[in-house]
Amino acid sequence: MSDPSQRARAIFEAGVRAADPAGGVSAAMDWVREDPPGPGGRWQVVALGKAALAMAGAALRALPEGAQALIVTNPENAENAEAPEDATLIAGDHPVPGAGSQRAGQAILDCLARMGPEDRVLALISGGGSALAVAPAEGLSLADKAEVSRLLLGCGADITQMNLIRQQLSRLKGGGWLGASAAPVTGLILSDVPGDDLRVIASGPTVAPIGTRREAADLCRGLGIWTKLPETVQRVLGQETEAAPQPPARNRLIGANGISVDAMVVAGAERGPFPLEGDVADLAPRFVSLLRDLAPGQALAFGGETTVTLRGDGLGGRNQELALRVALAAEEAGVDGAWCFLSGGTDGRDGPTDAAGGLVGPDTCATARAQGFDPRDALARNDSYHALKAAGALLMTGATGTNVADLAVLIRG
Repeated sequence: MSDPSQRARAIFEAGVRAADPAGGVSAAMDWVREDPPGPGGRWQVVALGKAALAMAGAALRALPEGAQALIVTNPENAENAEAPEDATLIAGDHPVPGAGSQRAGQAILDCLARMGPEDRVLALISGGGSALAVAPAEGLSLADKAEVSRLLLGCGADITQMNLIRQQLSRLKGGGWLGASAAPVTGLILSDVPGDDLRVIASGPTVAPIGTRREAADLCRGLGIWTKLPETVQRVLGQETEAAPQPPARNRLIGANGISVDAMVVAGAERGPFPLEGDVADLAPRFVSLLRDLAPGQALAFGGETTVTLRGDGLGGRNQELALRVALAAEEAGVDGAWCFLSGGTDGRDGPTDAAGGLVGPDTCATARAQGFDPRDALARNDSYHALKAAGALLMTGATGTNVADLAVLIRG
């Protein structure tokens, strides 16, 4: 495969395939069935996240007749999808929670409230769940939750910081499912976060919270968003409460970003020397430095999740902005010869756009300028989407049905 962009895409797609959610669930079902329902009890599947459809389908095929499922996923995956038999499908909102997210959150609480001690809940958790289902804490509104999400997405907070705060404003997150169900809960979890901390994935509905309300308030101050928070949110975070003891839960990790990076290595790349994390403005020069030292034909694979600080009102996502920043930095550094850089979300959607990310090379910036888009100006406005679109450099995959954060490929042609 001589074209470096085709090779980069093939390596990326190998990483996405390795995050197959149905295969991960199927492989874990013997372990799940070790704790079956009691006399007169039944299985209830509750699947939340961008991989919820595939995970629920695999679970229902492996469970006895009579099992039911509630599936909450993003609109792109729910559109034109047919829910499995004995399943209810709800589309939440992402990346900012909306009315669909609130309906989904209430449906989850109602479902869990119907469970008795002899029943068993199989929780199938994947990335995106934090926004897809919300149940605001007492005293908060959906608008409050949406504003918090908007502020967190724009202040450079990483996923752990975001979810520490989200958990303290929710009846679902930080172990909320455990307290809402009289039935024991078993969780199968597909990780979209660096380090695979189960408390962070989808804000940890089946595990203990990351921190306390006081820690969440201190973090908001440290991130510079405390004074921008709605007064109701400030009031809730200021009310330190004693953590209630949580019922036990069984949780198992069935897929992760690191597994996808391993698959990319098998597909012909070498593991990159650093993770895909930190602000994209700081990370782009590091990729350019690596690029200058790569031998012809050498490919590096990366995994993780970056952050973006929003200063403009443009359209884009962290992967698109990173790709455009690498293209501009490489041009300014005078990197010559053939090369390409791909950065994409494994779910097929980067930020509030229809693109998975960006796939750039030595001609990206010049092509964008020829179409009337100055890359530097676009980055100042956080408008990477339109600049990359003009350059023909958007990575378009469509919804993949999985989510293990982001993957990147750097190749010297």
